[in-house]
Amino acid sequence: MTAVAITDAVDAYLQRKAVGDPDSSGAGAYAANAESILRRWAEWLEREHEIGSIVALSVEHMRAYATELRRRTERGEYTASTADTYYAVVRAFLSWCVRGGILEDNPAARDRAEAALPTAETRSPNDSWTADRRRELEGYVRERAIEAGTRSTRERRTRLREYAMVAVLAHSSVRGAELFRAPEDDRRTGATWDDVDFYTGTIRVLGKSQRLEDVPLPARARTPLRRYRVVLDPPSNDWPLFPTGHAPSIASQVRASLRERGYDESEIDALFADATAVELARERSIAPPAITTEGARSVLKRLCEGAGVDVDGNYLTPRGVRRAETDDPYRREATASKPTLRASVLEQSIAVPADRPLIRDIDAGSHDESTETD
Repeated sequence: MTAVAITDAVDAYLQRKAVGDPDSSGAGAYAANAESILRRWAEWLEREHEIGSIVALSVEHMRAYATELRRRTERGEYTASTADTYYAVVRAFLSWCVRGGILEDNPAARDRAEAALPTAETRSPNDSWTADRRRELEGYVRERAIEAGTRSTRERRTRLREYAMVAVLAHSSVRGAELFRAPEDDRRTGATWDDVDFYTGTIRVLGKSQRLEDVPLPARARTPLRRYRVVLDPPSNDWPLFPTGHAPSIASQVRASLRERGYDESEIDALFADATAVELARERSIAPPAITTEGARSVLKRLCEGAGVDVDGNYLTPRGVRRAETDDPYRREATASKPTLRASVLEQSIAVPADRPLIRDIDAGSHDESTETD
């Protein structure tokens, strides 16, 4: 059996799948969706197991991969169906390798490996946000946002950010992995303000299908998000909705962007001597990284503790915040470019329930460049 590098086999597989689509079977779209999954899997094998050759792949390696998918599902990064999809793509690729004679059998198709995959029951029942828990948490962050009206811009920004985060997760079908940055997936860099269309009331995200989808943003999600945008005052629309507050990550992004713009190291050091990374990001319109899914969970954990929303010591996660529903039937594949961000004229005519008043007394007028705290 000839030793073939996994990356070379992946390249050949994707090229074969992408070449032509005479019967409109969707092979080209499949190749585009499978590429990121297979590339990340190959990188994971190299990083975690130092495996670079197809012939070195074993059932134990695939069981370890299935276990990794289950762990990420338990942490709320993936749904069980997403984990199944990722594993199925790898399994299909390895089956192709068997048919092509570069692999004797498919280690991903063995019961021992597949048994480690997450099931629909992998998520704890305590991970769901009941109506009462959602109401308690949202009431807590809404009151904190109202109280921030007399505080510093930094504090207003932090509290409006928390309110917007909870509102979007609670009142839309947007998933945490679609809203925040997933470090292990280079396609999931976090939603930006360019993805939000206040006029049509939608947000564009990379869905579970690995395709862009327009997802409705109800008024209860749009209003806190729009008010948060005023105090955040992003220099450009490529700014993430929820930027990271991790100073080293921001500094690294700023330095990399300045290098790309032709600055040498001495010039960059001089800029950093006179300003913080956040100040430079704003001055130079350099979008910082979005907060990660793990960072968002930390924020939610703190908010849940502050609101007294707790179930047997467990805190609610970005995945659990979504109401226990099937996939939103109103999601649709994004095919057209978005218009410039505009306030929805329709939103003004939508009645807001009495128990969820608009935050009318928040002063979001002035701005500074304080760093985020989460």
